[in-house]
Amino acid sequence: MKALKNFTEKNKKIQKLRKILKSYKSVLVAFSGGSDSSFLLKAAIDFLGADKVLAVTVKSEFIPEKKILEAKSIAETIGARWITIDIPVLYESNLIKNPANRCYICKKTILKSLKKIAKKEGLNQVIEGAITEDREGYRPGVKAVRELKVKSPLIEAGFSKEEIRKFSRKLSLPTWDKPSFTCLATRFPYGTRLTKKNLEKVAAAEDFLANKTFKQFRVRYHGNIARIEVPEKDFDKLLSQRKNIIAEFKKIGFDYITLDIEGYRSGSMDIGIENG
Repeated sequence: MKALKNFTEKNKKIQKLRKILKSYKSVLVAFSGGSDSSFLLKAAIDFLGADKVLAVTVKSEFIPEKKILEAKSIAETIGARWITIDIPVLYESNLIKNPANRCYICKKTILKSLKKIAKKEGLNQVIEGAITEDREGYRPGVKAVRELKVKSPLIEAGFSKEEIRKFSRKLSLPTWDKPSFTCLATRFPYGTRLTKKNLEKVAAAEDFLANKTFKQFRVRYHGNIARIEVPEKDFDKLLSQRKNIIAEFKKIGFDYITLDIEGYRSGSMDIGIENG
């Protein structure tokens, strides 16, 4: 795998990212295994050295087990020290009622735990992989990041999703074209009670679509209705498999299965919510 150091002289944003990371001396990376946190972890390893970096992946009711295994594999590929921490946020943070500030409560709970690990491990700074697009829309979790003085080096250096993917591909990172994934709680309308059983229903439905080779999708939970979001280009593909999808989703526990003709879009559950 190529090193990010090879691009330092040619790109001002990578130069800035290097300077930012070097200033921390040692870091704990909040690591999801997605394209952004993987690029950040790679940069931290390249600019600080593996002994100055620890990747930590959170296990909770909101994250499917297969995502934890993916994160482990990616961290090993990058050559990072990696651990998981089990945080039962659904109960520990009293998020069962799914309030509109759910992301703030959840992120604050998680980041507090990561800061404790960083202190125990003698690491100077906790960092996370937010990018420039993450400043747009309804992002209550940003408040928790600011309050706990967790750093977002990719935002500071000005990296967009397109740039992350471009450089990740040059570095041969396996996440360069990995579809975005948000926690399972984002599939539920605010105010809808979150239960382990219903989170598992959504996870099972999305697993089924993934196994049918869909790359970007969401299954939104509306009680006994499953609302499927896929990009418009995948409408025909999904409808061609409608009988199998209907049968499997009903087996999982949904009575009605719908295709959202507006298509896949991030944050569709945030409509009507004030930015915060």
